[in-house]
Formats: sequence, C-alpha cells, structure tokens
Amino acid sequence: MTTEAKPRLKITYATLRADNEELHQLYEAGVAASRATLGGHHQNFVNGQWVDGSEGTFEARSPIDRELLVGTFAKGGRDDVKRAIAAARAAAPAWRRTPWRERLAILRRAAELISERQMRYAADMAFECGKNRLEALGEVEEAADLIRYYSQTMEDNAGYDHPMDNLGDATVHTRSILRPVGVFAVISPFNFPMALAAGPSSAALMAGNTVVFKPASATPLSGVNLIHAYEDAGVPPGVVNLVMGPGDTGGDELQSNPGIDGIVFTGSYEVGFKLFKTFSTLYPRPCIVEMGGKNPAIVTRSADLEEAAEGIMRSAFGFGGQKCSANSRVYVEKPVHDELVRMLVEKTEKITIGNPIPRENWLGPIIDQVAVDRHQRAVAEARRDGKVFIGGERLSDGELERGFYVEPTVVGGLPGSHRLFQDELFAPFTAVHAVESLDEALRLANDSVYGLTAGVYSEDEAEVARFLDEIEAGVLYVNRRAGATTGAWPGVQAFGGWKGSGSTGKAGLSRYYVAQFMREQSHTVVD
Repeated sequence: MTTEAKPRLKITYATLRADNEELHQLYEAGVAASRATLGGHHQNFVNGQWVDGSEGTFEARSPIDRELLVGTFAKGGRDDVKRAIAAARAAAPAWRRTPWRERLAILRRAAELISERQMRYAADMAFECGKNRLEALGEVEEAADLIRYYSQTMEDNAGYDHPMDNLGDATVHTRSILRPVGVFAVISPFNFPMALAAGPSSAALMAGNTVVFKPASATPLSGVNLIHAYEDAGVPPGVVNLVMGPGDTGGDELQSNPGIDGIVFTGSYEVGFKLFKTFSTLYPRPCIVEMGGKNPAIVTRSADLEEAAEGIMRSAFGFGGQKCSANSRVYVEKPVHDELVRMLVEKTEKITIGNPIPRENWLGPIIDQVAVDRHQRAVAEARRDGKVFIGGERLSDGELERGFYVEPTVVGGLPGSHRLFQDELFAPFTAVHAVESLDEALRLANDSVYGLTAGVYSEDEAEVARFLDEIEAGVLYVNRRAGATTGAWPGVQAFGGWKGSGSTGKAGLSRYYVAQFMREQSHTVVD
C-alpha cells in the first residue's frame, strides 16, 4: 500500500489563511535558524569573492525592535562600485556567449535553492523588514517563481531568436535576434527585498547581461541571501556582483558610470523620474524605473460590501501599507458609504498588531522612524481637515516601544482634492471619499500622476466593463476579496504601471519582461 505525499501549501499574496501545521513548524525552525545567526557580519560580493567595503561597515537593525541587530554589512562606496562594474564588464563577453539554455539551467538551480531555503530566508526577511510569516513566505516563493516564469518565457520564445521572411529568395537567410545590452545595475527597495531583486537581476542574467546589484540599506540581508543562491547555483565570477551601503554615493556611481549599460530602479516617483530624465547621456540607455502608486478602489451601490471591506482592508494594511500597490484611497457611492465604512472599521478593529514573528500577529511594524513620522503627519492632517474613523496612534506599550508600530488608519470627510488622496504615504493609511456616481469615481481615480493598480466592487456587468475600459492603471482587479489592489503573482497577473508608476509600458511578472533587458538585431546572410 502506498500513500501520496502531501502537497506543499503554496503561499502567495492572495493566500487568505494558512492552517497547515506542518508549514508553521517548518517556519518556526527557520526562525530558530535565523535567530541563531542574527548579528553576523556580511561582505560585499565582487568578481566571485566576498570582500569588505572600502568605507567600513554599517548596521541593520530590526524595525520590530531597535535593539535587535540584524547584522553588520560591508559599506561600499564609489571605488567598490567601480570595481564591481569592472568585474561585470570583464565577465560580460563569456556570459553573453554562454548558450542561453545553459544560463537558464543555472538560474533555475538558483530558483530551486531559494525554494529549498524558503523558511530560513523568510525568517531573515521578517526580522529585517517586519513582514508577517505569510507575507515573508509569499515573497520568497515569488522570488523563486519569478526566476522560473521568466526562464519559461525565454524558452517559449526560443531565446528570442526568430527566423524572418526572405521574400522568396532561398539564398537569403534572415532572422531577428534579441541580444544582451551589457552591464545592468539593479537597485532594489526595502519593501520586497528579495522578489524585487531576484526579478530584475535574473531577467538581466538570463538575457545574457552581467549585473551590479545594490540592495536597500534597510534590508541588505535578503540581498546577501539572493547572492548566495546565485553563487551556489553556479553563476560564474563577475557575472553578478553585490555592493551594499547607505547613502547616495554608490547609487550615484551606478547612475553616472559609463560602464553601466542599463539600469533598473524600484522606488519612489521622485527618485525614479529624476533617474529616468538624467540616466541617458551620450546616447539612450535602457532605464527601467518601477515607481509608486496611489491606488484607488471604487465601490458602487451594487457591490457586495462585505467582500469590498475585506479586500480594501487587506490591500490597505497588508505589510503596513508599504506596497506600491497598497489601496490608499477609496471612492464609494453615497448610498452605501456609511455601511462600507462601518464594515471597514469593524474589520480593522480585529487586526492583531505586534511582533510579526509570532503566528498570531498579522500586522507588524513599519520600516523606520521616518515612516512613522509620515504616518503621524497624515493623521494630523486628517483630523484637522476631515475625520479619523479608526486608528491613527503610534503604539508604544511594552515591547512595542522599541519598534516602529502604528495603528492602521481609516479617514474620511476630506475634499476630493486633498493631498491625502494624491501623495503616496507608504503606511497603513487609507482615505475614503463619498461620490455621487461611477462617473465621479472614475474621474477622481484617474486624477493622479500615478497609474499602478486599481480595483472595483460592483455586481453590475456594465459598470465593471466601464471600469476596465476607462481606468488609467496597469493592474486591475474586480470583486477581489483577497485584495482590492494587491496580490499579483508571476505568470498570473502582469504587474506594471502607467503614467508616473512605470517607464516602459511593459510589466514585471509577465511574458514581455525579459525582452526589456535586450536589444534587437537583424541578421541577413546571403549564400
């Protein structure tokens, strides 16, 4: 008699619950392993060697508890970045000539290593940025799935090498081939420190480029873990390089050094748009900037309000609203405004806040004091100009006093033109506005420099069709309980922004992403 192995529960951002006890036991083991090594020292990785930084070291401390040292990390400056760029340029010819199927085999091994190390990597991430276990496990799995899915898209396109027409002349052989650009810089953010590093770096690598990677200084450990997976999978020396450190020096060198042929930046609109306008000098260079969002949810009078309230709560407050896709503004038709707010407040009241390492806490801290101050300023403005329905306080009882904890906040009664409907806050904060009609909701939703994600709740097919046709955003959700505006997954939802949320018109997590790291070349060969 045989028994089938129990399938592993796949944790994604749309996972509503995780009652798999084996999963929790494995995660607790990962936490124990992570805790045993917290406070260790981590070096930069240049030309296949782990090396110290020329500017000493810096500390990364946990937002859960400022007294908890995540580790010390090599602090790199301009000279370190220059050495990494030189290593990447030296390694580029051999990596470019490596058959693309061999490159994919190496990167797929890296994806498997990430999945095998999921529990440890997720625990490390939870300590360094304050994610709860579902969010952290989901991100590590996404990092691995990004590599797998992008590899599949390259395979589906035969390495982006396609025969073309010869106009009936059998002596003429033509093809279109996408070739690597050269050396790519990858600058990743704190909020998805592994997925938003693995995605662009792996796409650049499988396309035949080499990479210099700079992670956010608040979350360098996930960057180190990613590099270990690449190294252990067999990525050759110099092909991927890591330089860490706070401050602008290293990032400035990546942006200005002529040895960088293309760049990927994920972060704020202000920094990303400035980079987009200044990166090209002598000639245009690929500049993929993935910026923020001020993402609206529209709730019409025909909506299932319980479903809407759940989806809004999850998207507004998941990981403390520190997602570019967070649902930070809600437009609801007046006849159902009060009931939606009541339900949203009721669900927000039930959120468990605290140290996210224990299983029972859903919402952990936000990343630092700057984020706390930004949240508190927004709350003060809402109290002055409108109304706070729930939340708004800085939490400092007991152990929370040593971390960066704030209450999830729902506000309303503000003018539709108020800055709290315009500025990205990156905090657990959402503003609700009553509208007369879907017309008004769409107008206000589109009145933004951003255009990343948007959601609608309606049981009217015509309203849904109109939303899908008229909303100005790249990622759309309809009647989604798991999240009004959040929860994209590789190969399931393409994730990319319009207007001030993205620069290329092509999305991550999609079939078109890898091609952005290549340039087209036409070959005509006559016998």
